[in-house]
Amino acid sequence: MRCPRCESIEDKVLESRILANGESLRRRRECLSCGYRFTSYERIEEKRLMVIKADGRREMFDREKLERGVQRACEKRDISQMTIEEMINDIEDSAARAGQSTHEITSRDLGQMVLKKLYALDSVAYIRFASVYRQFKDVDEFIREIDSIRNEEG
Repeated sequence: MRCPRCESIEDKVLESRILANGESLRRRRECLSCGYRFTSYERIEEKRLMVIKADGRREMFDREKLERGVQRACEKRDISQMTIEEMINDIEDSAARAGQSTHEITSRDLGQMVLKKLYALDSVAYIRFASVYRQFKDVDEFIREIDSIRNEEG
């Protein structure tokens, strides 16, 4: 830490205190060159996960938006709220791991994670989500997707 008086980088910590429920740290320091005492503050700076949209825009990952999409796909299905919550948690954790180095994930990758989880959980919820995510244009696209599920199951 650079001394504000003489700009030396040699100092010693006299006292450390945890502030704000452990989210920051205050340190009293003494410059070893000139003896000046000063205070420094430290806090964790966490970057939020960004979602790269298909058109190149970036927006912050929004758990509630993800949850709304999954809830709508699972509407009126025999799927417990606990199961949906666990799935959302798994997807959020997977997305954070996938974007760990860059703090970014594509909306395509995020959508694929959701589709994979829904496919394993409930085929109707999967088709509902896929129809919105893949922007089905007509009934033929629904039929092709349903046929592909039937072929994999049978």
